[in-house]
Amino acid sequence: MSQASAYHHGNLRAACLRAARELLEEDGSAGLSLRAVARRAGVSATAPYRHYADRDALVSAVAAEGYRELAGQLAAAHPAPTTPDDLAAVAVAYVRFALDHPALFRAMFAEPCDPDNEDRVQATAAISAYVHHTVRNAFPGADPDALSTTVWALVHGLAFLHLDGKLDTSTPEAVAGQVRSAVRALFTAAATV
Repeated sequence: MSQASAYHHGNLRAACLRAARELLEEDGSAGLSLRAVARRAGVSATAPYRHYADRDALVSAVAAEGYRELAGQLAAAHPAPTTPDDLAAVAVAYVRFALDHPALFRAMFAEPCDPDNEDRVQATAAISAYVHHTVRNAFPGADPDALSTTVWALVHGLAFLHLDGKLDTSTPEAVAGQVRSAVRALFTAAATV
C-alpha cells in the first residue's frame, strides 16, 4: 500500500492501528514505534504523525480499540448481569480476552499512554460504567463504587496472574473454573461478614 493511496483513501489511521497491533503481537511493546508502524503499514516514516503526535498517542489509540473490543466481549458474555454467577461469566470473558490478546491487554493496562486522549478516555469510561452498572444491579445494597473497584481489581488481577503463568492456563475450562471460583469465593465471604 503506498503512502498516497493509504492517505488518499482515508485508510492511514486504520493501517497504522493494524500495523501497531501486529507489531505488539509479534514483539510486544518493545518493538512498537511510529517508525516501525510506518514500515509495517508501507508508508513514509512521517505519515503516522498525521494522526499520532507520538508513541503515547498511538498506544492510546490501540488501547481505545482494545477497550471497545473488551466491552463487546463482556456484553456478549452477559449483556445485563444481575447475579454472582452472571458476574462470574463476565469475569471469565475478561480473563479470556487477556489470554487471547496478551500484547494488546498489556498495552491497554501497562503501557504509558496519553491520559487526555479523548478516544481512550471514552473507551475506558464505558468499561467502568459497565462494571459499575453490573455491580449496582447484582448487589443493590452494596456501595457500588467500592464494590466495582473490588470486582475489577479481582478480575484484573486474575487476568495478569494467568498471563504471567502464575495460574493454570492449560485449558479454557481450567481458566474458567479458577475465575468462577475466585468470584464466588469473594461473594461468599462477603455474605458471611
